[in-house]
Amino acid sequence: MRQQNIIGLDSGKSDELAAQLNTLLANYQVLYMNTRGYHWNIKGREFFELHAKFEEIYTDLQVKIDELAERALTLGATPSHSFTQYLQVSEIKEHLNAHVGSDCVSGLQAGFKTLLGMQRSILGLAGDAEDEGTAALMGDYIREQEKLMWMLNAYNQ
Repeated sequence: MRQQNIIGLDSGKSDELAAQLNTLLANYQVLYMNTRGYHWNIKGREFFELHAKFEEIYTDLQVKIDELAERALTLGATPSHSFTQYLQVSEIKEHLNAHVGSDCVSGLQAGFKTLLGMQRSILGLAGDAEDEGTAALMGDYIREQEKLMWMLNAYNQ
């Protein structure tokens, strides 16, 4: 019989999921900081509209960052909590000196595309591990972010 963690899931599969969640967490943290930068540095005619939208997005990212860290803890892992670690593993890179609306929105589109791919992969792993908690979290994120991608795409056309 396989060893189970405190919530009754296979420990090996949970360890793999937690490692993927930590990688996802790193990407969320970098996108969060990029979005804060967009919020702070946006200039031009779109300032008021985008300044508010970027705040809405980074606030949502902040909530999801906490949920991801807590899910890793629930699975028995320690969430990464160092920007050195985040920058080493994140596929999303820092977007420095972005202040033009279309560039900032393009940065968000690229970032969310990366997150969506990672979340779909984790969703598959969670299904294989019979981890409904992680699967539900990923499903919720995917649904919300697909709609956001539609809106960002409509803005940047």
